[in-house]
Order: sequence, then structure tokens, then C-alpha cells
Amino acid sequence: LTRKYRGNQRDLARAKNAKKQGNDKGKKADDGMSAAARKLRDAEIMQQKQKKANDPKPADEKAK
Repeated sequence: LTRKYRGNQRDLARAKNAKKQGNDKGKKADDGMSAAARKLRDAEIMQQKQKKANDPKPADEKAK
């Protein structure tokens, strides 16, 4: 491969990736929160999940 070809290949890959990133809006939505606020929100969500996972289930549900 010549250097010119690799440069062209790199440019084509960058263009393809830019197009892909432009169409990919669903993965990372900008919710307008700061990093600290997002971190607090995520921590609360994780605590709720952990609490739900650690809560003992009633005896009648275990028997089923």
C-alpha cells in the first residue's frame, strides 16, 4: 500500500464514521445535566436497584 492510498483510506473511514455518528442519536442523549448532577442521579438509581435486589421476597413467592 502506498502512503497516499492509506491517507485516502483514512479519510474515507473518517467520513464514514462521521456519518455514522451523526445518525446515531439514540445512544447518548444530552439531557442538559452537569456531570455532577448526572453522577448523583445515577447513584440514586443504582441504590434503588441494589435495595430491590437485596429485599427478601415473601415466603409465598419463594414456594412457587
